[in-house]
Amino acid sequence: MTPKLRRVLLILLLVAAAGWSLLQHRLRPGAALAAAVTAAPPDVLALGSLKLDPCVIGKSGGGAPTLRGYCTAFVVPEDRARPQGRRIRLRIAVMRAAAAAADPDPVVFLDGGPGGAASEDYPAIAQALEPLRRRHALLLIDQRGTGGSNALDCGDDAPTGNGAGTTDAAALRERALQQVRDCVARLAPHAATPFYTTSDAVADLEDVRQALGGPRLDLIGVSYGTRVAQQYARRYPQGVRSIVLDSAVPNDLALGSEHARNLEDAVRALFARCRAERPCAERFGDPYQTLRRVRARLQAAPQTTELRDPYTFAVRQKTITADALAGLVRLYAYSPYTAALLPYVLQEADAGRYAALLGQAQLVVGDVEEHLNGGMALSVACAEDADRLAPNPLDEQTVLGNSLVERLLSVCPLWPHAARPADFGAPLAGPVPVLILAGEHDPVTPPRYGRAILRTLPRGRLLQVAGQGHGLLGVGCMPRLVSDFVRTLDAPGLDARCLDLLGQTPSFYDANGAGP
Repeated sequence: MTPKLRRVLLILLLVAAAGWSLLQHRLRPGAALAAAVTAAPPDVLALGSLKLDPCVIGKSGGGAPTLRGYCTAFVVPEDRARPQGRRIRLRIAVMRAAAAAADPDPVVFLDGGPGGAASEDYPAIAQALEPLRRRHALLLIDQRGTGGSNALDCGDDAPTGNGAGTTDAAALRERALQQVRDCVARLAPHAATPFYTTSDAVADLEDVRQALGGPRLDLIGVSYGTRVAQQYARRYPQGVRSIVLDSAVPNDLALGSEHARNLEDAVRALFARCRAERPCAERFGDPYQTLRRVRARLQAAPQTTELRDPYTFAVRQKTITADALAGLVRLYAYSPYTAALLPYVLQEADAGRYAALLGQAQLVVGDVEEHLNGGMALSVACAEDADRLAPNPLDEQTVLGNSLVERLLSVCPLWPHAARPADFGAPLAGPVPVLILAGEHDPVTPPRYGRAILRTLPRGRLLQVAGQGHGLLGVGCMPRLVSDFVRTLDAPGLDARCLDLLGQTPSFYDANGAGP
């Protein structure tokens, strides 16, 4: 898939040794899995009916971190209504537990996006899950359409159609739509895009669980992965022991419907903090007004600047538009550490110096692009969300505006997709233990989403963390708290006072960082 198409799809959306199997019938569900993954490292790992070989877990190339684990291919029907039709292979990976006597319930990491591949992204969060891996095997399944699971990837061929090099908005839109048409045509020989939804992934996970011998699962979902976790738990409650929802999405929410509002709330709160701090206010004035000025200038005319590639140091020319600025601000706001840069990089852009904004953005956005599959994201969004979306006049004057919604609505008629089940929006309810993590300044899944999910979960608890953004598994003492929750299943009883030490991240006053 071309870099331009990746960016288009990204903004539309802006996780036993062989002989041991003879004893499985004598063990409680999952006990064979626990025993297998704590034995001496075998050449082949046998878990239930699966045999896994040693493998490298992570995204190959580019210097990304990798880890050693065990992998196999698991075959499922692409269209479950036609089990005798085309079959696809899912990439399954297992990280063995470290303990000599492991617990029988594997932890399942459900990746975000939509479009993340769990086996590729796990090394980036491995440290956060290390306390869990002391006593639990970690199960990583590349969701169908991502990573090693028949990825909906159109490759890196040059885009087709006219308009190369143009900055005309209409020409750029038509070029993007033609790229989507071309992508659908290229995928057709090996993938039918309507069968790459959350519901398909949920059925795949249950098939894998049964192949492992039917252990109960501890689900850890991040962002979009929280939708997968809730949908799985509603359909297969007998397969779930506990759930952690990090940056959670309610089942009844159409992804994208509130992105403009959520980003606006987050940046206004962040910039209000800057105005309340005398050194920040003296240095940057009102960063929100600076953002509005830069956006208005880019709406009038995109800007081009030269900067050095942060990976190769080669001099490159980059062009930034108003829509690209909105997407960058949104991604900067994901983390308190990149959000702290916003007053500085926006002031630089306001002075006509875009290198600081674009140089850091290439690291932020490039990493996201490389770990998301846009085709799978479209199959999910077009099936589950698009028919509930419409441009909101109240969003027109926000930083993000209606561009994300409008682009999704223009693309989905070109992308063959399914329809969501009638009960898709029903909330997860019942006695399952649930721990929900929410960042105070999350620009995508604000804490009110977690509070809404909690209403139907009597054994649930929300941990709202001051000063944080999107994705909390690895912050502060959270890895220990998550591990304690999975061990005890007592979310209300967790002593979470250690999270109070995190606080707010001070704004950068210049390229050297925050003030003393």
